[in-house]
Amino acid sequence: MNAPTSLASPLASGPLEKTHLRLGFVALSDAAPLVAAKLLEFGHAHGLTLELSRQPSWAAVRDKLLSGDLDAAHALYGLVYGVQLGLGGPQTDMAVLMVLNRNGQGITLSNRLADALAEQRTLPKALATLGRKPVFAQTFPTGTHAMWLYYWLASQGVDPLRDIESVVIPPPQMVAALADDKLDGLCVGEPWNAMAEAEGVGRTIAYTSEVWPDHPEKVLACRRDFVSANPNTARALVQTMLEACRWLDGAGHREEIARWLARPEYIGIDEALIAARLGDEIAASTPRGLPVRFFDDGAVNYPHAFEGAWFVTQFERWGMIDARADYAQIAARVNQTQLYREAAAGVGVAVPAGHTAQVFIDGKVWGDSTPSAGYAQSFTIRR
Repeated sequence: MNAPTSLASPLASGPLEKTHLRLGFVALSDAAPLVAAKLLEFGHAHGLTLELSRQPSWAAVRDKLLSGDLDAAHALYGLVYGVQLGLGGPQTDMAVLMVLNRNGQGITLSNRLADALAEQRTLPKALATLGRKPVFAQTFPTGTHAMWLYYWLASQGVDPLRDIESVVIPPPQMVAALADDKLDGLCVGEPWNAMAEAEGVGRTIAYTSEVWPDHPEKVLACRRDFVSANPNTARALVQTMLEACRWLDGAGHREEIARWLARPEYIGIDEALIAARLGDEIAASTPRGLPVRFFDDGAVNYPHAFEGAWFVTQFERWGMIDARADYAQIAARVNQTQLYREAAAGVGVAVPAGHTAQVFIDGKVWGDSTPSAGYAQSFTIRR
């Protein structure tokens, strides 16, 4: 299928400082905007040639962004803020250019633990039947999956720092670890939860949209000095990705992208497993489940600074950082809202007028007017 004609001139903001960009991604369904942008060559209308580079883990994405081997990447929201704060590696000023998707991640339990939960009714009682400390996997220490997993466990009365062992496993290795009885549960993006169910080694018992409805998930990220040195290129890249996200909302395009994602160079598994949870299956399976969203007339993509600040509150909650008073200021520097507005205007994408505060699974509220001071300490289960 041919890409639609761009609504913007590639030189609308001046000459591009760089025209060939190397973009990293991990084998997940929510890499769809990057794959669509490459295969439909949305970048050409904006003066860009894109090269995609699949990475084996989120740690590899981080390292190659920092080394300059990647110009930008499909990245975990929390990973960007972890690097910004120097957690687990060298501190580097980072930039969130836009949100690539919302929702679309799952929490899957081993069959044994899922059966115990059905019988015992509560997660603490189900975990007690194991007779040992349970092992749960997430994909990066400061990443979204770690934050969703810890939040969900705490909402069920389980302390993720004391009651379980948390391990890091790259997304494509999750199902094998579950099949080998190395894990009791995991939090990961699709299609790996779907594959665990299809192979009969686990059951998805919660979706991350139950933790935070319409939560931001993957972002388009780069080092901040890349934006400083290449502002026109950065705007053109955002425009390119917005057009890819808009295309994904077209009729039949989720099925088409599933076929492309199934190729060996992207995810390399059965397209049916990818397609199932790119549609409305998640919403149909649980009252609080919401489908993965890529665009929705631009409502998905604006990089709200308060959403970034939420991840910093959770770093404090789990003892990764000491309490600070500058969470909003950190987020205002990381999230490139002005650049996004300029880029969105160039391709006719509306900027959301506001954002409703969200109610989390435990009843906590977070919004752009929620004070961050004391927020982390308001949780009963915390470091």
